[in-house]
Amino acid sequence: MLFGVQCFDMERTVKGISAATRRRFAERLLVWYSRHKRDLPWRRDAADPYRVWISETLLQQTRAATAIPYYERFLARFPDLCALASARLDDVLKVWEGAGYYARARNLHRAAKEIVARFGGKIPGTVEELLTLPGIGRYTAGAIGSIAFQRDAPVLDGNVTRVLCRFFKIARDPKRARTQKELWTLAEMLLPRGRAGHFNQALMELGATICVPRAPQCAVCPLRRSCAARRFNLQAKLPMKRAKQKLPHHQVAVGIIWKRNRILIAKRFARDLLGGLWEFPGGHCEKSETLAGCVARETREELGIRVAVEGELGVVDHAYSHFKITMHAFHCRWISGRPRAIGCAAWKWIAPHDLGRYAFPAANRKIIAQLMA
Repeated sequence: MLFGVQCFDMERTVKGISAATRRRFAERLLVWYSRHKRDLPWRRDAADPYRVWISETLLQQTRAATAIPYYERFLARFPDLCALASARLDDVLKVWEGAGYYARARNLHRAAKEIVARFGGKIPGTVEELLTLPGIGRYTAGAIGSIAFQRDAPVLDGNVTRVLCRFFKIARDPKRARTQKELWTLAEMLLPRGRAGHFNQALMELGATICVPRAPQCAVCPLRRSCAARRFNLQAKLPMKRAKQKLPHHQVAVGIIWKRNRILIAKRFARDLLGGLWEFPGGHCEKSETLAGCVARETREELGIRVAVEGELGVVDHAYSHFKITMHAFHCRWISGRPRAIGCAAWKWIAPHDLGRYAFPAANRKIIAQLMA
């Protein structure tokens, strides 16, 4: 019996959950959710699998409050699957600009095209079929399947992991494959059949608003009486966290290359980090290389042109998930050579006032702000 009794062994915990325990867990959570859930735009559209898909893709790496304007902007531009499938990737990336993790936008675009080609333009309703689409993993398939199609499919994201690890006192690294497998099993066992959509949203909502990483609001949690972490005062220690590694820091130099009154921009290969976005030519500085020398070398290798590196425009710092950069931007003057797409997917000469028409990574957008100022 789990309610009122501490659970130490994960395997025994999973095997030992009674039907009565599962029922109490679900009922308390669902009653709380019905009274306290946030009014989020995608919850008003839960019957529309397209909108559920867009929201769940955004929410993979973005907090709900931050995701709302991107969700509304995306749907205003691509209101249905056919609009997304027929759009140019450049337009999709521009609308996604600022949301980050651009592989999500590329996968949405690819998947929309596949849905048109393979499923007649209708989002498939089974978890198995959803898993065959680009960018849709087990979590997203479970969320779409349960919320939009009433499938009895579990979900496991960071919020759900935190709730389960604390409630059941799971003192193992939740990112290990074995622990992940057990957590998925646990999430599935707790599902109230026929109500998985609301239950999954309730579990995620609890993790997002009450069972938060720091200073959880245990006093108002609907599961507080049976939570093992609360009983043993382990909220701050669970889930177990891996030791943070120091992120590598790179010096990057880019050129604002002028030819008369136009600026040269380059498009990143789709396979690369930030693939499909436009940027100012440049790259990582090599050891014992000056910043100006880096710009000259990179533009020659990337586009086959010679430039004169002139004054520095500005410096910006930016952090990605696995590394940090300091980007130095230089005004450059084109000297010779017709640009060629050697180390990039495409290139264009554009007027400065047209920069806003193209999707740029965040660090480049900071440089654009300095340029336009």
